[in-house]
Amino acid sequence: MTDDFLNSLRPGGPGSPVHVVLHHKRGWLARLWYWLVFLALIGSIAVNLWTYRNHRHYFAGLQGPEERYHSGGSRAADKLAIIRISGTISPPFTSQILADIKRAKEDDRVRGVLLAINSPGGLVADSHQIHHRLRELSVEKPIVVSFGSLAASGGYYVAMGAGPESRIFAEPTTWTGSIGVIIPHYEVVGLAEKLGVEAAPLKTGEFKDALSPFRPMTDRDKEVWGNILNQAFEQFVEVIDQGRPKLDAEQVRALATGQIYTAKDARENGLVDELGYEEDALDALRKKTGLADPKVIEYESPSPVWTWLIGLSPRPAASPWPLGWEGGTPRALYLFSAGGSDVGAGRR
Repeated sequence: MTDDFLNSLRPGGPGSPVHVVLHHKRGWLARLWYWLVFLALIGSIAVNLWTYRNHRHYFAGLQGPEERYHSGGSRAADKLAIIRISGTISPPFTSQILADIKRAKEDDRVRGVLLAINSPGGLVADSHQIHHRLRELSVEKPIVVSFGSLAASGGYYVAMGAGPESRIFAEPTTWTGSIGVIIPHYEVVGLAEKLGVEAAPLKTGEFKDALSPFRPMTDRDKEVWGNILNQAFEQFVEVIDQGRPKLDAEQVRALATGQIYTAKDARENGLVDELGYEEDALDALRKKTGLADPKVIEYESPSPVWTWLIGLSPRPAASPWPLGWEGGTPRALYLFSAGGSDVGAGRR
């Protein structure tokens, strides 16, 4: 008999039934141990992230935007602050912009602000909140505005917060204007009929489903929502009338067709003052404040862990429907977009 055959006859020897069973049992236990350790690690990470997020949320009022050196005299006592508004104006990034404005206003060493805008606009309420806080800031400190590639609709609206004494610089390739307001609405009545779908909402009032896509708007619906639309539009006209002293309300209305304007056309129509880049606007701010070599700083907000975990930057570029889970909520928008229905969030 061979040694292999004899070994197979020994209890527990290599190749024996007992050995095979023990080998498979050890493998199963090793795999079980591996998965238990892996799941414990994932659970620990989740608990720590949850704790960190709650801690950040609880102490959010104590944390403001952080300063980052941009240029100029690094040891200078006087500062110029750059506040950037990039991407679509909507939560949660509106609060970050407001925090930047608050920081610049309360810092006595900040002598002036450069408002750098590269935005297609966004929500009416958020645009007005930012405009309001900028207007308060402009009473205390001079603001010069620089338009990037796009400063349209709500992006132009917030620029008016810099005040009538401000100068607006637009890059030669800037698109601006798109003055107006839109409430996105779709009607799918015909499609619903083909699919055999019928909406039957239970409601307490005539206008509770006034923007339902499953029924045509009535004349009374249009009257109600038209009033809301017109009030938002007149508010837009008013802030431009106040922010652009060379334009009166009628001239603003003539420009407020929703049309986009090139930088050259915007200058000819009085919507901007000069063609130039951010560094030109910054130089104009230095001269306006009379500072020879101030320290120029930017603001950036701490990035919550959950933002990069789900693929969001704290200052993202414009992207469609970051508020997609709330897409059924009617929204009045100061927004320039292909269909007027994109709402993206955006900051740096």
